[in-house]
Amino acid sequence: MILFAGATTGFQLDHNASLTVALGLVLGILGQAAARHLRIPGIVVLLALGVAVGPDVAGVVRPGSLGEGLQILIDFAVSIILFEGALCLNVRQLRREGSAIRRLVTWGAMVTAVGATLAARLILEWAWTPSILFGTLVIVTGPTVINPLLRRIRVQRKVATVLEAEGIFGDAIGAIVAVVALEVLVAPSRQSFALGASDLVVRFVVGGLVGAAGGLLMIALLRREGVVPEGLQNVFTLAQVLLVFQLSNAFVHESGIVAVIVAGLLLGNAKIERADELREFKEQLTVMFIGLLFVLLAADVRLADVEALGVRGLLVVAALIFVVRPLNVAVGTLGTPLSLRQKAFIAWMAPRGIVAAAVSSLFATRLVDAGIEGGSELRAMVFLTIAVTVTVAGLTGGLVARALGIRPHGPGGVLVLGANDLGLVLGEVCRRAGREVAFIDANPAACHAAEERDFQVLYGSGLDENLLVRATLASREAAIGLTTNDGVNFTFARRVKREHRLTRVFVALRKGQRAVTQEMVERMGGEVLFGGPRDIERWNLRLGRDQGRVCVFRFSKGATSTIEDVIDDEQSHRSMLAIALQRKSQLRWVDKSAKPRAADLLYAL
Repeated sequence: MILFAGATTGFQLDHNASLTVALGLVLGILGQAAARHLRIPGIVVLLALGVAVGPDVAGVVRPGSLGEGLQILIDFAVSIILFEGALCLNVRQLRREGSAIRRLVTWGAMVTAVGATLAARLILEWAWTPSILFGTLVIVTGPTVINPLLRRIRVQRKVATVLEAEGIFGDAIGAIVAVVALEVLVAPSRQSFALGASDLVVRFVVGGLVGAAGGLLMIALLRREGVVPEGLQNVFTLAQVLLVFQLSNAFVHESGIVAVIVAGLLLGNAKIERADELREFKEQLTVMFIGLLFVLLAADVRLADVEALGVRGLLVVAALIFVVRPLNVAVGTLGTPLSLRQKAFIAWMAPRGIVAAAVSSLFATRLVDAGIEGGSELRAMVFLTIAVTVTVAGLTGGLVARALGIRPHGPGGVLVLGANDLGLVLGEVCRRAGREVAFIDANPAACHAAEERDFQVLYGSGLDENLLVRATLASREAAIGLTTNDGVNFTFARRVKREHRLTRVFVALRKGQRAVTQEMVERMGGEVLFGGPRDIERWNLRLGRDQGRVCVFRFSKGATSTIEDVIDDEQSHRSMLAIALQRKSQLRWVDKSAKPRAADLLYAL
């Protein structure tokens, strides 16, 4: 509420818990919106915003007013964030890179814990207790930072898979190891060390079992038609996730993180209708919670504590970036098929995220309660680590990826609206020419067919702005509307062209329809795919019956002037569909102006 202090003093805000949460939510969303417009990592803006509105500067947001409610809020938010991250992991891709992922979150995590502990002990001259706790806290990287950066940078799929999985599983391992370390160090004894080791195993086992049971129950209920009423699937799953997290914690403290990751992994890889709607809903919640938590946790850090770290604090972060992380990756990827350049990029991308911030906040309170000094310094050091690593990775990640040559071949990926049979053929042509392809489709069966061929798939409408943002259009070289609805194809291409400023957009038109004409497409600034209206539905039908195949033709010196000269009559148009021309490493979709040269390759169906 607002308290008026009189005409001379104006008014001041009564800093109650409700107002703090409301301000945190609004500022978190505004900060991420501003970051998206500025094309910089959102967490950089959120951290700066949290400090600016916190008690040390503007005094608008006061996390202290929440009391124990802050930790409850953190628990709920972390459960949703990690569940959403696990929901998006693909088991097939995880298996391909399984050896690197396993080693990074075990041996690599051990290297990080030891290296960070020594850095804090030797550089900051801390006691062993806060040094060890700092080492365990910075094991984690975190999906809240890694995933948005990878969407913006666009790197090879295997590299992205390793980093995403390390962020998810590393959060669980790092958080549990850190909590066990705290329990042991607060009351060190021979018995506490033995109990700590057993507690570590128990937390993973209990969390895994509760998560598996919860995930399988969600799958069973969502698959049975009519059990969960239409429109309630998303909120039903949300409630289940929160229950799984808290139930696991009730059995064994801090095992809930493992539980929600296991549940998310199971549900995300199960064949369930509306699974992508669920992912989109959880992603929106994640965005909201990330904004809220980073603003609150940044506001809760005292600037004086960060300043007191001085140059030594920056040297510790530098040691993490340039010494500890490269050693982590060298040990964690030893003997894996990753190339040296891929390993170098993985070594550079280690920003810390929300779990490190949340657990350090908890540790600061626990250490004070136990009468151990160093809690506020520990939280400040973790905050400094998050701020520097996120800024460095966010601002230089694209440059490093380009310098190391680990971006997908070609100038950019291709976004295709329509994962039908013809679209999948077009995707295979892209892949053969070294292009990354992503599909958008609202048909669950079509999405599943595309995923089976290892394509990236976004479930939903191609006219949904949130989905287009997730499609990372800024990194695409072209967008193609290839559904059997000409109006949808045209509207999709026009929106991508005008609102997302993509240079090349293509529209597939059906032969015989009059709703959308070639002239309309050209005035909009697009191009008609296949050189003109074609019988799209007939080609999809043929491909569904396995009555079509892709052939590759090489043009000789006496090549004709246009594609139309190759397919010069109506019968040819019915039996052959020219798709794309490849000239060395350049791929060009066939339109009416496509002119082949000697040695060009023509992909035709």
